[in-house]
Amino acid sequence: MALWKDSPTGTGPAATNPPGMTPAPHHPREPEKTNVASLAPEAPRRPPPAAAQRVEHKESHISSDLTIEGKIVGTGHIRIAGRFKGDVQVDGNVSLESGARLEGHVKANVVSVGGELIGNIENAKRVELLETGVINGDVKAGSLTVAAGSRMRGQVEFGYEGEPRAKSETKGFGNA
Repeated sequence: MALWKDSPTGTGPAATNPPGMTPAPHHPREPEKTNVASLAPEAPRRPPPAAAQRVEHKESHISSDLTIEGKIVGTGHIRIAGRFKGDVQVDGNVSLESGARLEGHVKANVVSVGGELIGNIENAKRVELLETGVINGDVKAGSLTVAAGSRMRGQVEFGYEGEPRAKSETKGFGNA
C-alpha cells in the first residue's frame, strides 16, 4: 500500500482501478487553518438587548398536605398551600393560598395572602390581603390592597417605597 499526498494539479501518482470498479470521487482539500485573524471586516457581535435577556422565574409549590420547617432563599415564585415555618426571602412573588399557614418573616416583590401569615412582610412592592387572608404582623410595602372580610393585627406602612422616614417619626418617646 502506497501513501502519498494528493496534489491539486494532479502531478502525483495516478490511482488505478481494477476493471469493473468505478473510480472514487475526488474530494478537494480543505484550506489549511492558521492562527492568523482574517483581514476581512466582520460585523461586531453584540449581546442581545436587556429586554431579550429577561429571566423567567420558575414557581415552587408547597402542596396542602405538606408541613415544612426551614428557610426559603432564592429567586422565583413560591406558592404555599400547606404549612411552612421559617423565613421566606425571594426575588419573586409569594402566594399563600386559602387554608395555608406561614409562620415567619417574608421578603418578596409581591405577597398575596389568602391563608394565615404569622410574621412581618418587609420591603414588598405590593401586598394583597385577600378575602380569606389573615396577617398577624407588620407590613411594609409600596402598595397594599385589602379585601372585605380579611383580618389583620399589626402596623402597616405603605406608599413610602424607597423614601426615608421623617426625623420626627424616628425619634422615640421623650426625646427632644
